[in-house]
Amino acid sequence: MRILVVEDDRKVASFIRKGLMEEGYAVDVAPEGETGLAMGLDRLHDLIILDVMLPGTPGFQVVRELRQAKVATPVLLLTAREAVEDRVQGLDAGADDYLTKPFAFAELLARIRALLRRGATAQAPVLRLADLTLDPAKRTLKRGGEVISLTNREFALVEYFMRNPGRVLTRTMIAEHVWDYSFDSDTNVIDVYVNYLRKKIDAGRARKLIHTVRGVGYVLKTD
Repeated sequence: MRILVVEDDRKVASFIRKGLMEEGYAVDVAPEGETGLAMGLDRLHDLIILDVMLPGTPGFQVVRELRQAKVATPVLLLTAREAVEDRVQGLDAGADDYLTKPFAFAELLARIRALLRRGATAQAPVLRLADLTLDPAKRTLKRGGEVISLTNREFALVEYFMRNPGRVLTRTMIAEHVWDYSFDSDTNVIDVYVNYLRKKIDAGRARKLIHTVRGVGYVLKTD
């Protein structure tokens, strides 16, 4: 899953980005409100972590404009303000949750998981292709009823495939959606992870689902 972090404090943004990437999320960072709003309007992210005190467009306004544009992406506000009226203002603007700085990273992760489960449940959670079934809410993958164990990164990769069946996904597209925009596309990490999935999903089965498109990328399809 892909998370947008809108935070002007470089140390805080780097801390959040590093921790989330270690948990298997793809992470994009915007240093101020205008850029964060533009990236949020693209609807490429599963969740937005948004600082309230931002240069230019403040966090409350960013949330308000996202909701006015009918962007339903869950928003978690971060702020040093502890006053109840500030929390109320943020939630009334359209935010889904609120976390006060300083915070424990474990709590941030728990709130993220809760918001993502809520969002996944609201968006037809079960994805199917042939006998392959993925449940984003429960974070499970099955083929022919058999549960397939996945790492966080493998799950993010197969979910991206399952949300784009029959579509050829280039390595650049995979890098940007499963890793992040700063990913070094010259490495063979993507090919390595696709091979991991092949071994878990296709090995020993007559019908192969993951196919290579030479010189382009990969596609998940039934034939």
